Amino acid sequence: MDAYDGGSNTRRQPGAPSEPDDAPEPEGPERAQAPGEPPALGQPQERVPAPDCEPADPAAIRQAAAAPAPYGDPPTGVAALSLRYQIGVALALAFVAVAVCVHIGMVFLHVAPQNTVTKQHGRAVDDWVYPEFEQNWKLFAPNPLQLNVAVQVRARIRSADGGSRTTGWYDLSAQDGRAIDGNLLPSHTQQNELRRSWDLFVATHDAGNRPVGLRGTLSETYLRRIVVLRLERDDATARGDVLVSVQVRSRTTNVPPPKWSDEKVSVQPVYRELPWWAVTADDIEGSVR
Repeated sequence: MDAYDGGSNTRRQPGAPSEPDDAPEPEGPERAQAPGEPPALGQPQERVPAPDCEPADPAAIRQAAAAPAPYGDPPTGVAALSLRYQIGVALALAFVAVAVCVHIGMVFLHVAPQNTVTKQHGRAVDDWVYPEFEQNWKLFAPNPLQLNVAVQVRARIRSADGGSRTTGWYDLSAQDGRAIDGNLLPSHTQQNELRRSWDLFVATHDAGNRPVGLRGTLSETYLRRIVVLRLERDDATARGDVLVSVQVRSRTTNVPPPKWSDEKVSVQPVYRELPWWAVTADDIEGSVR
């Protein structure tokens, strides 16, 4: 084959005229690129500006982490309990509400004037109120008490050898006062038992200590059993001694007026002595009960 023979793979000499087939293709409109098709080789690609890369703010990260869940906060309180415990809490609250309503109703009936309900169910109301929820309105009385009343007792005792002796006066009110002083939760017995029994006795007896009405004898028995019980607690009798009789008296003194007042009152005590009461076996057994 001649060196000058033309062919598709024949090397051309420099300066040789080009063949018609070697002419460059005419420039024309570029073929449209289909969506999603990668750009052709050699075709310039459009530059997309890179997003600004700034350091993240720690506070913004913590705020984003503390943001509430898209579905709301989890239930708290009673709603977080299971159904069984929710029913138990509901029953407990219902019981407390009923008890409070019953208590308020009983106290209202106790302090209210006499009516049809109290006539029929007065005993039940008194059993509920006394002695823990007793209502006393003397604090709001127009003329409150201005007297200090102390209840005292002494006893006659027969000793084991047949002799007899009389004890000194036991100030029972002073003992209750010492038990209450400084006590954050004093008992109802220390506060009211002795005082209320003496008030009942005075209200049901005349100036000569004679009972008035049917409650007079009951108040005398009640007061006698209380003082016998207190003497037994104070060990007034030794082993083998017998408590024969007791005598009760009151010591009343006026409450001194304040320093800025010009009122003058007597500071001398006034005594009221009751007769000697024989102590029976029922009194001793009742005081023990």
